[in-house]
Amino acid sequence: MRVFTHWRDIPADARGASIAMGNFDGVHLGHASVVRAAHVARPDAPLAVLTFEPHPREEFRPDDPPFRLTLSAERADALAALGVDLIYELPFDHEFSLMTADDFVQGVLHTGLGARHIVSGQDFAFGHRRGGDTGYLAGRCEALGIGLTLVPPVTDARGPLSSSRIRRALQDGYPERATAELGRPWAIRGVVAHGDKRGRTIGFPTANVALGRHLEPARGVYAVTIRLANGQTYRGVANIGRRPTVNAGPESRLEVNLFDFSGDIYETEITVALHFYIRAEVKFSGLDALKAQIAADADTARRLLRDIAI
Repeated sequence: MRVFTHWRDIPADARGASIAMGNFDGVHLGHASVVRAAHVARPDAPLAVLTFEPHPREEFRPDDPPFRLTLSAERADALAALGVDLIYELPFDHEFSLMTADDFVQGVLHTGLGARHIVSGQDFAFGHRRGGDTGYLAGRCEALGIGLTLVPPVTDARGPLSSSRIRRALQDGYPERATAELGRPWAIRGVVAHGDKRGRTIGFPTANVALGRHLEPARGVYAVTIRLANGQTYRGVANIGRRPTVNAGPESRLEVNLFDFSGDIYETEITVALHFYIRAEVKFSGLDALKAQIAADADTARRLLRDIAI
């Protein structure tokens, strides 16, 4: 899979694709249906995704708390797993936000990318002040000889599946719901940083990862699996929160204890997948009480993860 961060001077063999468009935050089952529709529409064409980085909401509302389900690299991996050949990850900044709907269709899709077919959800909007909707897109695509497919939302008993709904499930402490709607466990990917190494002193060394621009899920303890940079996978137990027992400060972070692992993974990238929520974050009377609870949490995580393949 190739990733382009521009739409000008695209090589000939990366033009003429069938393109699925959207933010694709999370790459959930609804997004997968859009990608599949792009392949079905033109199976003879390269399968591409057009998306934006950063997410437009990060440009328009920079003071919002972090909300991303997937950052750029995670999103690319999830799209590659769907068979995507090309990603056009267009930089979304103030200048790009001023582009008119017509300039986007004519300049980016038609002239820049040579799009053969376009696929989007039925509520896709684009251009300055969201001036283009799918009705407008249909008219312009017809005039330019570009095929168009509009995909209805994937729904279940709770309504349309969406990134917002998955965010709520994670913030409410239901990672299993997120797994069902993503088609895979939700994961946080980041670089292991040096911490205060307090976990070692109580027998539970942890790998510490900043949440960064990831959504902060419900604070507490989770049963997790961890993929290291070398591809090895382990089961483990993780805490997400502010560690009130040791007065660790106002910023939440992810701390994960890998079961049956011994090694140095500082400054390497790991991916931590959340499978089960065990309990909420609480403040204990001291380190002895904390140590006893972590041991109990680890036992619970081992039991919950017993049937999870790694």
